[in-house]
Amino acid sequence: MNPKLLLTAAAAAAAALTMPQASFGQAQTQGRAADTTYDPIREMVSRLELEKYKATIKGLTQFGDRRQGTKRNRDAVDWIEAQLKSYGCTNTERIKYMYTQAPPRVPGQQGAAGAAGRGGPGGGRGDAAQGGGRLRGIRARTGVNSDSLKQPDPKLRALNTEQTPVGTTERQEVYCTKVGTTHPEEMYIIGGHMDGIGWGEAANDDGSGTAVVMELARVFSSPDVKTDRSIRFVLWNNEESGLNGARAYVEQRQALQGKEEPAGSGKFPEPKWLGMIQHDMMMFDHGMPRADGTLSPDQRPEADVNVEFAGASKMADAANKLAWFFQTSNEKYATDYPARVGQHMTNTDSDPFKDLIPAISLRENERGEQVGAGWDPNWHQPTDLYITYSDKDFRLGLNAAQTTLSAIAQLTGATIKK
Repeated sequence: MNPKLLLTAAAAAAAALTMPQASFGQAQTQGRAADTTYDPIREMVSRLELEKYKATIKGLTQFGDRRQGTKRNRDAVDWIEAQLKSYGCTNTERIKYMYTQAPPRVPGQQGAAGAAGRGGPGGGRGDAAQGGGRLRGIRARTGVNSDSLKQPDPKLRALNTEQTPVGTTERQEVYCTKVGTTHPEEMYIIGGHMDGIGWGEAANDDGSGTAVVMELARVFSSPDVKTDRSIRFVLWNNEESGLNGARAYVEQRQALQGKEEPAGSGKFPEPKWLGMIQHDMMMFDHGMPRADGTLSPDQRPEADVNVEFAGASKMADAANKLAWFFQTSNEKYATDYPARVGQHMTNTDSDPFKDLIPAISLRENERGEQVGAGWDPNWHQPTDLYITYSDKDFRLGLNAAQTTLSAIAQLTGATIKK
């Protein structure tokens, strides 16, 4: 481990002030001034409401698990785009790409592609967690449910019946952009994946993260909110099959960054990427499994928002600083749950960006050491339903939204026109 990454919270926050890409110095200065004067960021955070967040997740669950390549997935993409437009984020666009689905795995056969079997290390006995770190304590089995009969609701079972077609077919994902007034040529990317698997409703994985992104788009798209820099809100597809939607975005748009089109127009179809923030499974932090493999039915009092960066990435130092900036923003603006920083980001849509720009992921638990060890029994299961979660669970997701909104508002110079 690079010793530079072993920064304390205070040291990392201080280091963040020197990061020119993210304008951390300006952001911290604005934050100090806001302690004694009107704070537009606090007002923006107050516009995030629990019931609106819940309603957005509920809206997504009408499409079942939204498995990529299916009609319900395409219908969900259309619904998301309509919602973004209704918020005022009307400049919606779509990334289109081709994806090849291999035939279903034959029992005993090795190397089958697709989402089947992507359950993480929790079912085994090894000590290494995905993305690094060491698995400790009690572990429960994890995996992807592929048995339709484990879904007891016949209507949901029928809705989820269509599976991903074998072969090569087109996929689409939608995004919209808050255009900066001073530096439209620079932007932060805010993402969550809208597809799911497991024969449930994918309410948490990743309806909860998708709803965070959509709620942020709603608040930032208010006509009285202005930002110096641009913000792009992306709802990735094909995450469960291997981050294919995020990879397609990088492949298609990386080379377009910061180019004015047409020349002299002041328009930048792909502003320069300053950072990427992913939201993936935001609501369930009930603690370590018990000795019998079961978990507490209630959110633990010490639940937190995990902010992760990839310690082994080329941009690890800058991503570390960005993560600590989010932690500091959480301290000031989040209402209920604290944020914790870790260096084992993995298996999420920020991965394709991690060697290019500062990239972080917000989660309910550490991806490798906790989610991968069975800390969420609903992961990729028929029980990932809207009704599974309590208001305490939904509120953890809302706190993640508060964390990202406050951090990004500072980094983009957000103000409210009075």
